[in-house]
Amino acid sequence: MKIDIHRLDDAFHLQAVNEEGNTLETDGAADIGGHGKGMRPMQVVLAALGTCSSIDVILLLRKQKQDLKDIRVSIEAEREKDKTPALFTDIHVHYRLFGAIDDKKAERAVSLSMDKMCSVGKILEKTAKITWSYEVVA
Repeated sequence: MKIDIHRLDDAFHLQAVNEEGNTLETDGAADIGGHGKGMRPMQVVLAALGTCSSIDVILLLRKQKQDLKDIRVSIEAEREKDKTPALFTDIHVHYRLFGAIDDKKAERAVSLSMDKMCSVGKILEKTAKITWSYEVVA
């Protein structure tokens, strides 16, 4: 795995490019001179958690022959106060699963992802308490 990063302006706007040419733009916070042209790095970490777990859930529900039409994930997190670096202390992930999905299979898929499968979650659980919830929307 390889990521290349280059600067897009004279401040903190950066672009990361993977081996396939896919890009991700980040920027610094406004209080240090960022211009809101991309996600801040810790937001990217939360997005990585949500997308990593979503991939797991989609795969697990597909294997269980569940009719998942859509998945929406909301993440709320708290960071350490007045510390540098300021690590995450609490993260809550809420899944909204749309379709004709058995509730027990939904719970199992989310549980397996968050407790065993999601690599990003496994990294973050070293410093943060991660909780989750889900709902099935028919």
